[in-house]
Amino acid sequence: MTMNTRPKLLVNIDHVATLRNARGEGFPDPARAAGICEAAGADGIVFHLRSDRRHIRDEDLPALKAMVKGTLDFEMAATQEMVGLCIDLKPSLCTLVPEGREELTTEGGLDLPAVAEELTTLAITPLQSSGIPVSLFVDPVPAHIDMAAALGVEAVELHTGTFANAWMQGDSDQVKYEVGRIADAAELAHQKGLLVNAGHGLNLDNLHAFLSAVSHLHEISIGHALISDALFLGLSTTVKAYLALIHGQTEGA
Repeated sequence: MTMNTRPKLLVNIDHVATLRNARGEGFPDPARAAGICEAAGADGIVFHLRSDRRHIRDEDLPALKAMVKGTLDFEMAATQEMVGLCIDLKPSLCTLVPEGREELTTEGGLDLPAVAEELTTLAITPLQSSGIPVSLFVDPVPAHIDMAAALGVEAVELHTGTFANAWMQGDSDQVKYEVGRIADAAELAHQKGLLVNAGHGLNLDNLHAFLSAVSHLHEISIGHALISDALFLGLSTTVKAYLALIHGQTEGA
């Protein structure tokens, strides 16, 4: 991989809130976790405010805005309620994602051919008019990259979950195929003038292979794996472990 700077690491702190909500006692505090992550060197924080408020809740938003000094990425479905909350908060970035009530986690990218018109009217136009850059969470499909560029958004976040699943299953041929798809999509997005972000399922085991194959990465978002590692290593130590891997990969490229 040839690049002059490393991608930024954004830590998704949703599952700190999941743990808090299990007891309903206000601890652990997602905003405090965000501060620890940034103090350890993370470039910013991601959170997903879901319609069912299963982890992050409305009352977390002002605390996160006050705490986070770097990038604050508000992930959300394109609904009138969420657009209003995002405009009030004014985060660094809004990433529009598909959302299913029964899903455990986001299962794939936006179906842009089906939702492009709705996204534009309901979310992209009002968000950008309020000065909030917009990213679309998409699968590494060339037609979807083309459509994202045509919609005039500032960035795409490439869904890396299929690559991560292939890695976990030990399917080397599928890993090669999936990381190739992502690399091609990143190249196309870069050529179209889009910032290239990526996330879903990345961890300390597969991140090296991913970074070595994919160019033009602006930000990577890591949440579940990092928070899980932190249970054993500590949050600050875990953030530094991810950063060391990212620095080592990009500096040695």
